[in-house]
Amino acid sequence: MKTSTRRFLTHWVPVIGWMLLIFAGSSDVLSAEHTSRFLVPFLRWLDPQISIAAIAQINLVLRKLGHLTEYAVLAALLWRALRATLRSTSTVSIAAITVAVSGLFAASDEFHQSFVATRTASETDIFIDVCGAVIGVAMCLVFARRNRKSKMNSWA
Repeated sequence: MKTSTRRFLTHWVPVIGWMLLIFAGSSDVLSAEHTSRFLVPFLRWLDPQISIAAIAQINLVLRKLGHLTEYAVLAALLWRALRATLRSTSTVSIAAITVAVSGLFAASDEFHQSFVATRTASETDIFIDVCGAVIGVAMCLVFARRNRKSKMNSWA
């Protein structure tokens, strides 16, 4: 197998797969209405006296944490693919491209949700998604720096 084909498969297929997973999650299947079917019975099992307001708040927080997490993962996958593809590009440029692509994808995802009857598009969600991407890039920067220091120490 050619090196370029192998590089594409090992670096870009996970990015594309994760984007498809996010896109699928933006459908009716993971709408608040459907996820609450599992969450409400679980919370009632934990605390039979839990209020509807508390359930709604927990559902909201979990959904927003989901946004943050899925875009942190997307950013980490993009970072990895871009570093392998754009080897001579600076770390700062890779970070900027990663956050920009993640933000554009977040906006397109919210646009997609505007066509799904049980979903709503939200600028707040785009902001949360971009924050998740920044967190993902920050984690990548920390690991890259730690890895670089480790390699430098092994030569000493």
